[in-house]
Amino acid sequence: MNQAARTPKQIGTIIQRQRRAKKLTQSALADLSGIRQEKISMIETGSPGTRIETICLLLAALDLDLSMVSRSKGSAKDIEDIF
Repeated sequence: MNQAARTPKQIGTIIQRQRRAKKLTQSALADLSGIRQEKISMIETGSPGTRIETICLLLAALDLDLSMVSRSKGSAKDIEDIF
């Protein structure tokens, strides 16, 4: 899976999609990651202000990596339309 994310909402959507693809509930992901279920819910709905360490724990639990790449020429709105 290669998806661009430029906003907290887009990151949350990617996490939610991967969690569902793995047939995990938020509670099951909480057990795997050590993050409270309530926080996972907030992240999945795009709540800003989440620490990068928290995102990294969730990504690791979902077998995802964080990559930094040069920004494409599409606008943030174009990327949002994908989601």
